[in-house]
Amino acid sequence: MDSTTIVRTKGERGAMSIMACDSGRAFATRIIQHLNEIIQNETHSLPLRLIHSEEITFSNGEVKTVIHENVRGDDHYIVQCIDDPLSEKSVNDNLMALLTAINAAFQSDADSITAVIPQFPYSRQERKKTRECITAKQVAQFIEVSGANRVITLDVHAEAIMGFFTTAKLENLHASNYIIKHFKENYSANDLVITAADVGGAERARYYSKTLHAHLAIVDKARDYSKKSVISSMRLVGDVDGKDVLIPDDMISTGGTIINAVKLLKDKGAQKIYVTCSLPFFNEPAVELLSKAYEEGLIAKVIGTDAVFHGPEFVKNTPWYDEVTIAPLFAEVIYNINQKRSVSELLK
Repeated sequence: MDSTTIVRTKGERGAMSIMACDSGRAFATRIIQHLNEIIQNETHSLPLRLIHSEEITFSNGEVKTVIHENVRGDDHYIVQCIDDPLSEKSVNDNLMALLTAINAAFQSDADSITAVIPQFPYSRQERKKTRECITAKQVAQFIEVSGANRVITLDVHAEAIMGFFTTAKLENLHASNYIIKHFKENYSANDLVITAADVGGAERARYYSKTLHAHLAIVDKARDYSKKSVISSMRLVGDVDGKDVLIPDDMISTGGTIINAVKLLKDKGAQKIYVTCSLPFFNEPAVELLSKAYEEGLIAKVIGTDAVFHGPEFVKNTPWYDEVTIAPLFAEVIYNINQKRSVSELLK
């Protein structure tokens, strides 16, 4: 296994150490890069050092994590990307790897353990509609019982998940400011209407509308829960005729909701349509649907973050996709937590 870089600085919470599960290594590398930049401006920082960890998968699929360096007393951060498009590992594989890494740090007597997971798994299973489990709560309990004191995630699909933790704290970061800054620097915000793809995204859309000084519209959809990813009806509340439109969303999974919303907006006279999302999962058949929508002129661009990393080749070879790195935000939050500084401004 490759070695994992560990950042250590002198702080009131103890030495700060960061390690990564296999699917979290690329994101951890980007976080560490920005942590280095922060630490260089601090007079009390200590040199970085390398630590080795292994994620071992057995022939029957069982997994365990072994930490090869002393982390006793550390303020310890474990980075894992649960949904990794560049790996053959499933969401469940990566979730189990995270849990074993957390417990390895717990058994190694780390003083504080934080799970850094830009994608909170099972976040869409936060309530029951029939005889079914509330899996998001189970995941929260798994993370806690494994030994985590804190979880840092990005734009969790349901904020009610914060209440599923009993002892651990959940820090829910937002990509909005990074995406808005990128949009203002690279695209025209004139004559723009912000549109929520559904009523659930209205609060996010209002934030974009206020920040970009743009009008607001909302797509009201009715979903047929008896079928997978099926929308029974959609209507637009607001005016987009002759306007460019920006649709901010928390995630794109199969792309069905976005495509239906875009078609409705085009029928209502929208010009260029931009879509932003914090978590570009792009599960099948999303890439095919979005590529077709781009070729037909329905979508001008989809702007996502590297919280779900598809790799530089995907970005280079996908004309409709634009990527914003969110690693600096995670680096700032991690550093502020370690130094016992406020993170409230960073959570917006």
